[in-house]
Amino acid sequence: MMQMRDTKIFFQYVFPSILSFALSGVYAIVDGFFVGNSLGDVGLSAVNIAYPIVAFIQAVGTGIGMGGAIYFSIKNAERREAEALMYAAGANWLMIVFSVILTILILCCCNPLLRLLGASGEMLSLAEEYIVIVTFGTILQIFGTGLVPLIRNLGGSVYAMAAMIAGFVTNIILDYLFVWVWEQGVAGAAIATVIGQGVTMLIALAYLIQKKQFTLAIPFSKTGAVSAAVLKLGIAPFGLAMSPNLSSIIINRFSASYGGEPAIAAYACIAYMICIIYLIFQGVGDGSQPLISRCYGEQDFARMRGFRRLAYGFAILLAVIGCILLYVTRDSLGLLFGASQEVNIEVAEIIPIFLVSVPFVAVTRVTTASFYASEKSALSYVLTFVEPVLMLVLMLLLPPLLGGQVMIWWSTVFARILSAVLALALKSYVDRHDRLLHPSRGQTVSAC
Repeated sequence: MMQMRDTKIFFQYVFPSILSFALSGVYAIVDGFFVGNSLGDVGLSAVNIAYPIVAFIQAVGTGIGMGGAIYFSIKNAERREAEALMYAAGANWLMIVFSVILTILILCCCNPLLRLLGASGEMLSLAEEYIVIVTFGTILQIFGTGLVPLIRNLGGSVYAMAAMIAGFVTNIILDYLFVWVWEQGVAGAAIATVIGQGVTMLIALAYLIQKKQFTLAIPFSKTGAVSAAVLKLGIAPFGLAMSPNLSSIIINRFSASYGGEPAIAAYACIAYMICIIYLIFQGVGDGSQPLISRCYGEQDFARMRGFRRLAYGFAILLAVIGCILLYVTRDSLGLLFGASQEVNIEVAEIIPIFLVSVPFVAVTRVTTASFYASEKSALSYVLTFVEPVLMLVLMLLLPPLLGGQVMIWWSTVFARILSAVLALALKSYVDRHDRLLHPSRGQTVSAC
């Protein structure tokens, strides 16, 4: 009976979270779809090259918001409500401060950043036009992604999903108008993205104000400690949100040397679709985070592990479904984004390579989320950043030795498999440690 009840609770939290994260990934696809079909390969490549900067801005919001939300949930489970609100206020102040800092830094360093990411010529010009506009809306994007985790931890998963859907629909409508009807190109796509995130922010803010959970009140003496704690815990969800884009940066940089613009455009089509699957995995992990954090705060470790098992099983099921769908539609993915016939053929040829690693990514994502949900920050850092490090090392070694561009693709697969093996090893270690440390808590059942 308890297991059935927990399964129902699990899906009540996870389904809205999955939809929210999937829609956040579709933001990039929408821009790529409209720009690619308007400007062709060069427009598609420009948005793909520039998007890691956009993703960085949004990942900062996700990291800060999740760091504050996790402490909010744990402190409430410990019946320390005033302290919980203090962490929410600290997260809100951090989002304001980082919005100002990032706006200034990105505007000052936009051109060299894009060159570092591999942009040049017309691609650089288009990418810079896109990023400058997006940067002026930094505060909307940081709050748009940062307030959603707090809403989920207040039990408002469906409302959080509704806020994301509203922003997504706004983005589609404005992309159609700005890019296709008014022919504003990448600038129009950037404006649509910013306004869409602004809509999400306003709806999320309205919910928190109505629930009297939005606050900036925090004692000055507590500001430093609270901010440090939120940032420490937020690094892992930030990295997890940013991880596909770190991978894209590395892949694009090496592909520029080995395969050129056609390889970058081909990977853009694959990345747009496969990153949605990765974000769905994060939706599973972050959707179960309030439940894991609450059980952790109550020291109900047996039930906490039960929610984690549900997360693993569901994520792997979604991985299999996602792989089947992408494999079946592989011959038309490039055409969806307005890519040339040459690029579309390459997409169809190489996407099966990327699909090999998808179930392994599911394991890594859920494990990482369970670590930061239970304050195991150091282990979540390891899993968050080990994949791009492994990818970089393998791309330095394998392509020169074994076959150029094709080994760029296989290096990503090997890195993700190794990351999943490490995730399972760390999970096993943590479970043994917890059983030794809390032997009497292993069978506890509470109203988690």
